[in-house]
Amino acid sequence: MEIFQLLKDSLPSLLSGLSVTIEVAVISLILAVIFGIILGIFSISTSKILKGISTIYIYIVRGTPLMVQALFLYFGVGQAFGIRFDPIVAGVITLTVNASAYMAEIFRGGIQAVDNGQMEAARSLGLNYSKAMRKVILPQAVKIMIPSILNQFIVTLKDTSILTVISIRELTSSGQIIIARNFKALQMYAIVACMYFIVITILTLISSYIERKISYGNKR
Repeated sequence: MEIFQLLKDSLPSLLSGLSVTIEVAVISLILAVIFGIILGIFSISTSKILKGISTIYIYIVRGTPLMVQALFLYFGVGQAFGIRFDPIVAGVITLTVNASAYMAEIFRGGIQAVDNGQMEAARSLGLNYSKAMRKVILPQAVKIMIPSILNQFIVTLKDTSILTVISIRELTSSGQIIIARNFKALQMYAIVACMYFIVITILTLISSYIERKISYGNKR
């Protein structure tokens, strides 16, 4: 069939685009986790300044479309300050900023899900707030948050397709380049959609498996 021949001819380019998609998503999520932890701690801080910073950041990022954020950074900031961003760097920054706002809420919820008695017990043993958070609260919170973190990775992976607007040659962009050569849009977009579906299904199954293992461990 024609679609299988098209897949065979296009596979090297599509796999190259897929590797960029996964690379950008993984790097962005790692950075988003780091910033998300910081923002999550800020959001439950007793300091009004830190709490305000976290709240404003989350509201602005979650209240604007990802595509606008990508265009603002790549073209707007780049033009205003005379910076020529590498598309992949701009893409990673955009996804990190976007995902970190959602990760902050995940971490805030995970931290608040840990029983208050854990903090009180840690403080009674002589640990200061920082050590109690780092050694007692966060390890328990991360266990609760793992399924949500994996789900955010899936969302971030899908969001990479939007980065075609700043010329990143990820999976969707690779498909568009092939379409420009052969004009077989229906078949190519079907192939691209199937590749996304396969990768995301695998990640969803892994996420479900980990969630079941965590649930089973909590019941023991």
